[in-house]
Amino acid sequence: MSGKRKRTSYTPAFRREAAHLVIDTGRPIAVVAREVGVGEQLLGRWVAIERSRVDNPPGALDVDERAELERLRVENAELRMDRAFLKKAAAFFVTENQNR
Repeated sequence: MSGKRKRTSYTPAFRREAAHLVIDTGRPIAVVAREVGVGEQLLGRWVAIERSRVDNPPGALDVDERAELERLRVENAELRMDRAFLKKAAAFFVTENQNR
């Protein structure tokens, strides 16, 4: 044998349930990991993912989307000010040409 172990695949439902054993009960990751037969680091990742999923439900904006939204809001405000200025400038030049 080559010494490589076959990588175990866990279903999404199993991952969520294992993560909620930690989240809902407050028990340490190390204890739950031994009980369900997975590594502590792996269970820790599942817990982090599940906490993130619970804290940011579908449809909620993530950090990158929030930053992009803020950038676009600032840009939109600047464009509105530019438009208002150009509108006033155009009106000024129209009245200047009519007075000549």
